[in-house]
Amino acid sequence: MLPVRKLRLPLFALVLALGGGAGFWAYFHRQPATDLTLYGNVDMREVQSAFEDSGRLMTVRVQEGDAVQRGQVLAELDPVRFRDTARRARAEVAAAQAALDNAEATARRQAALAHQQFAPRQSLDNAEAALRTARANRDRARAELALAEKALSDTVLKAPEAGVVQNRILEPGDMASPQAPVLTLALDNPIWVRAYLAEPRLGQVRPGMRVWVQTDSFPGQRFEGWVGTISPTAEFTPKSVETTELRTELMYRLRVFVCNPDHRLRLGMPATVLIPLPAPDPLPPRPADCGP
Repeated sequence: MLPVRKLRLPLFALVLALGGGAGFWAYFHRQPATDLTLYGNVDMREVQSAFEDSGRLMTVRVQEGDAVQRGQVLAELDPVRFRDTARRARAEVAAAQAALDNAEATARRQAALAHQQFAPRQSLDNAEAALRTARANRDRARAELALAEKALSDTVLKAPEAGVVQNRILEPGDMASPQAPVLTLALDNPIWVRAYLAEPRLGQVRPGMRVWVQTDSFPGQRFEGWVGTISPTAEFTPKSVETTELRTELMYRLRVFVCNPDHRLRLGMPATVLIPLPAPDPLPPRPADCGP
């Protein structure tokens, strides 16, 4: 029999060879990490900005292509008529308050007289009824004043959200109304990319996953985003979406959010969505306005 020391070297060489062979096989037969590629378009998100009342358009402060912030003044109506209405409403409130003060004083006097039996009970009842009427008139006048002041403040049209002025529809001198929008705002930060996911891939994607978005307009550049929502119901893929799967297959609509502070991605633009697989850590929660 061979000594133990002479057997160690062949055994070590055998183990090393087996380990190297297993590593070699695993290297060439491993599953590569690939991106799931989806195709879609940037969703059209628009707001038709209109006044809540009718009036003569006095000024429009923005032009097409201007970037606006939430709450920024966009346009103004001629406020003269609304100021007069508010002034009359304030006078009505003052008159109603004076009548209420007088009714309260009368009710107190009638109550004192009735308590001393110097006046009939009917006089006190009439005074209390007049007091309730005066109080109701004062409350109604205040409500009308609130409406008048609201109408006056609505002569200033403000941006409901941050975006870009897409269309300037009316010009100063035009008659504006709730049915006649003054401007069209394109909401483009964050943008929504609408893509479609085949059913066999449904288990690989979940909301919050990190994605990359590419467009033909910016070759070589990738925009970071995350999966927002996945439609709970299946539908047929639109013909406008290019996909490697058959168009007759049922797909699930996927909404991807991408921050767009520089306004480089435009609404309606074709986009390619790349979802890394296996999925890395999800993106942290992002603010609604995609700001810093």
